[in-house]
Amino acid sequence: KEEFVPLEEGKVKMYVCGVTVYDRCHIGHARAAVVFDVIYRFLRHLGYQVTYVQNYTDVDDKIIKRAQQEGVSSQVIAERYIREHAQDMEALGMEDPTHQPKATENIPQIVALVQKLVDKGFAYLVDGDVYFSVEKFGPYGKLSGRDLEEMKAGARVEVDERKKNPLDFALWKASKPGEPEWESPWGKGRPGWHIECSAMSQRYLGETFDIHGGGKDLIFPHHENEIAQSEAASDKPFVRYWVHNGFVNIHQEKMSKSLGNILPIRDLLEDYHPEALRLFLLSNHYRSPVDFSPQHMVEASAGLDRFYTALLGIEEFLSPQGKVPSPNAAGLKGTAKELFEKVSAARDGFSEAMKDDFNTARALGYLHDLARTLNRVLADKGFRKDPAAAAILKEGEVCLGTAGEILGLFRVKPAEYFAHQRQRFLRAKGMEEEQVLGLIARREAARKGKNWALADEIRREASALGIALEDGPGGTTWRPAG
Repeated sequence: KEEFVPLEEGKVKMYVCGVTVYDRCHIGHARAAVVFDVIYRFLRHLGYQVTYVQNYTDVDDKIIKRAQQEGVSSQVIAERYIREHAQDMEALGMEDPTHQPKATENIPQIVALVQKLVDKGFAYLVDGDVYFSVEKFGPYGKLSGRDLEEMKAGARVEVDERKKNPLDFALWKASKPGEPEWESPWGKGRPGWHIECSAMSQRYLGETFDIHGGGKDLIFPHHENEIAQSEAASDKPFVRYWVHNGFVNIHQEKMSKSLGNILPIRDLLEDYHPEALRLFLLSNHYRSPVDFSPQHMVEASAGLDRFYTALLGIEEFLSPQGKVPSPNAAGLKGTAKELFEKVSAARDGFSEAMKDDFNTARALGYLHDLARTLNRVLADKGFRKDPAAAAILKEGEVCLGTAGEILGLFRVKPAEYFAHQRQRFLRAKGMEEEQVLGLIARREAARKGKNWALADEIRREASALGIALEDGPGGTTWRPAG
């Protein structure tokens, strides 16, 4: 780890590799998006003015292949999946990046950068293609820690006998019939994959910027190649801090199309609340892998329920209170003192954990601890009578609210969240809410008639359906059991 010191005081420039828009986004894309969304939010919370650029790769071999399969243009494919990506990101509660450029909107910048590399002797032409010569760039391999000679055998490179070195990579590709194309000094063609990110980051952030992010799989060759072409062109350091998120595994197996275990975001959001998915993806440190399973999602959903239960309890307690004063630590004792200390520990611990390389796993540990304590003390009739209760609960609410703004959680009112969860439960069960309300009415009638055995039997009947009945001052309510 090293201390973060931006190039320009008070300002952060950050570029994150976005998606190649040829298919629906999956949970791996969601993890990268959530990780960098939280980093963006936290840096702004600390007071930095952040310029956040996340690109779209909208010209690529995979897009062209999909377009040919469907008999439409590459632009039709790209625009379709850009729209779907935007819908997925909105559903997951992402903040909009400052800029979301497309490769096809930056062709002049790409051509100019390739020409600069040709002029400086770092690139060469072959039949209308332009390749970067890795041997001309001495530090090649410095990000991934790979040796140039060792990489020649078995590296992830394009097989092309026309290249001087098998590791050389395409900056510009001559167009084939039916492919998208643009004019260039080397003939009609299209950009290679790596060059677009260098051109777009330079356009929006300058030749040197603070943070460059993406998935761990991009370290080599994509980010290695970005460094080579960018620094060869500018003679300046490209990026000060590299941030790479770990993979999402599925039942402890790597996610891949060959295994048939790709999980589209759209499908996951049919089964789980978007904030539960965010909570799950933040439950491990961003650099570590995270393992998806239904059981892990059940745990994340239960954790989210606990947070919203605490927030609802605080809201209901405070609503008749009017203006709540700040708590005074002096003179607190018992449960009030315990809760005050727990809120302080959560607030300070969360901040320290996030400043320690964005350790969301540890930060969430403090919040879960606080939520469990809040739910326990809210059920304590003695604490509810304590004169300091309102002030301390308000502090707890503020603590969770501030953390939620950073993590992208608790974005709706608690009552709205629980209504959403009830409707999701009913759809999954194929039930109507009238069935549940009928159970509640029968049970209330049994209780009024002091038929406690029947009331208990109806509670068990509801429990067998996965329904928890909760008695409160305003009557009986229900929620999905879990």
